[in-house]
Amino acid sequence: MAGEPGESIHLIFCQSFIEWAAHHRAALFYFLPAQSPFLYFAKKSMAFFIQHLQQNGFDVIELTDDEGASVQVIPALGALLHAFTIPHKNGTLNVIDSYASRAEYDAGVVSSFKSVKLSPFACRIKDAAYEWNGVKRQVQKSPIHGLLYDQAFAVILEETGSQDAVVDLEYHYSGWDPGYPFPYTCNVRYRLLAQNTLEITTSILNHHSESIPLMDGWHPYFSTGTPVDELELEFRSKEIVEFDDKLIPTGKLLPYTSFNQAKSLRGVELDNSFIVDFDQPSPLCILRDPKKHVSIEFYPSTAYPILQIYIPPHRNSIAVENLTGAPNAFNNGLGLVKLAAGESVQFATTLRVRG
Repeated sequence: MAGEPGESIHLIFCQSFIEWAAHHRAALFYFLPAQSPFLYFAKKSMAFFIQHLQQNGFDVIELTDDEGASVQVIPALGALLHAFTIPHKNGTLNVIDSYASRAEYDAGVVSSFKSVKLSPFACRIKDAAYEWNGVKRQVQKSPIHGLLYDQAFAVILEETGSQDAVVDLEYHYSGWDPGYPFPYTCNVRYRLLAQNTLEITTSILNHHSESIPLMDGWHPYFSTGTPVDELELEFRSKEIVEFDDKLIPTGKLLPYTSFNQAKSLRGVELDNSFIVDFDQPSPLCILRDPKKHVSIEFYPSTAYPILQIYIPPHRNSIAVENLTGAPNAFNNGLGLVKLAAGESVQFATTLRVRG
């Protein structure tokens, strides 16, 4: 009968056990028989945590789970994705090639743009100039990778539960660059899930009185510690964006399926934009390290139809970028988002690391 004292004690015990199990999973798996019903609760329950750290001159927010996966972000430096670490063999493996120190960031961010938010445009704008609503604009700050890559994002939400750890970062752009005088809000959500999975969602809200041009993207560099020449890449594409000698799109899309099957990157040079084929099964891109038996899977939403791949000259890491449009989208219109006054839009991608 509901409400009996014995039943209340039983329910309290079960709930307490579930909460305790989330923090003592390893001990349970060691001491309890494989068929124990208590292991069901331990397997279903996970604990997620958020902590603030100071490392090498950076103020870091770290999302972790109780299986050893973690994500580090740096809000004050362009909402930078600093690390994505998984349990690997007898230790851990960080698959993000970031900056070793604040001094390295200060010296290199405007040349590498590693792992920063690209907004309100990504890649190149030819001659830093474009025309919008009949008015010619000249971007003052940078003709490449937007305006927010070094801006301080505010932390507006930190939340943990049995399913995830979430941090929301936000920047209110007031229109301070004369070449982009359109106020908007950029919100970035990092969400760590079970099974070494990271979901990244960007939301843009237009505060301008008219529609604004927009191109969104990311610039993460990935490394397993193995040289790129020993890695394999596979992605679903049907076309490649043709570039001129200055890496500006010519306007042509050419058939391209070379990486629809896994292919070695030995000797391969890439700095290209590919059209994602969303009709193919996910994951839509996989970076593999056969030596360490690690793979990084990419699950972009249809809001990110462009996959930009870049291998830097040092060939120790590789940039795999989900973009809403092609380079110079403000001029060629390829993937350009036209966001109406007062409207918002979301772009999402998910990473999963296996190893």
